[in-house]
Amino acid sequence: MKYLFLSVLVFLSLSCKKTQTPQTTKNGLFTETVNVDRQTRRYAIYIPDNIENFTVPIVFELHGGGIYIEDMTGESGYKTPYKLWMNLADNNKFIVVYPEGLNGSYGKPTWNDCRANSQVSSDADDVHFISFLIDKIAEEYKIDRSRIYVSGTSNGGLMALRLAVQLSDKIAAVAAVAAAMPDSSECGMPVNPISVLFMNGTDDNHLPFNGGYVSNPPNPDFGSVFSAEQSVKIWTEFNQTDTIPVLYNFPDLDTDDGGIVNKYSYLNGREGTEVIFYKVNGGGHSAPSIKEQYSALFEADFNKQNHDIEMTTEVWNFFKTKRL
Repeated sequence: MKYLFLSVLVFLSLSCKKTQTPQTTKNGLFTETVNVDRQTRRYAIYIPDNIENFTVPIVFELHGGGIYIEDMTGESGYKTPYKLWMNLADNNKFIVVYPEGLNGSYGKPTWNDCRANSQVSSDADDVHFISFLIDKIAEEYKIDRSRIYVSGTSNGGLMALRLAVQLSDKIAAVAAVAAAMPDSSECGMPVNPISVLFMNGTDDNHLPFNGGYVSNPPNPDFGSVFSAEQSVKIWTEFNQTDTIPVLYNFPDLDTDDGGIVNKYSYLNGREGTEVIFYKVNGGGHSAPSIKEQYSALFEADFNKQNHDIEMTTEVWNFFKTKRL
């Protein structure tokens, strides 16, 4: 009887250990749907290998107006600098999320950013949508809640700036590419210091570098923005950074792409914040990329794409040191 009792204990012990074995996280790119505010919303999520045993950051990448998430991830077959986030995620161990906005007046995905005088975007509560996704993903994976980042281009860049204003309790830093602060805003003033990166082409024919109405040709229905430099100033003054930036000029790797890139770093802001400005000389309405170069047909509509820097790499280098 004694030996039978010991055998039962050993069996139970082994059974318990088996049931406590952690499950391997499913990795790869997946498209998901959720119901938020009684609306079905889509997002793609990329999970790198081997993240089960430690907490990881999240990078949200927000599309421009009229762009679907399949265009962002490369699943549609088009050139896209944004798919490079997944390579960075593999090497640096973070989760990438590509949310999708709801259809605006022209029947394609848009973000409800802060432009009070825009008539083209949906009226969805996209701040709530992103906040919902942060909480949902944090329930499903081991997330470092102090390292949530948002990058976006064009309409997505303006939405990233809205999140900097209205969701700074959850987000550590944002990057706005080919985007600027609206000069007629429905969002009010920022609440908390937050690090912000701008990346703007001086020859952007859809979001004017010097400010004004958006779109090509300029259209009052699309709203209006401050200049790139005024947008930077709004955040340097709010964050109380150094007034004189550190300047770095990138090497001119492609002499045919319109010009070089200047990086202005405004450091030592409140709570360790920074404001970084990439001035893409001769650049059009696109994210700079070395690996994912747009076609001549694209550049005919949106002007030159810079090939001296990799947008995703620059933005990640900015993000990775920031904490909430």
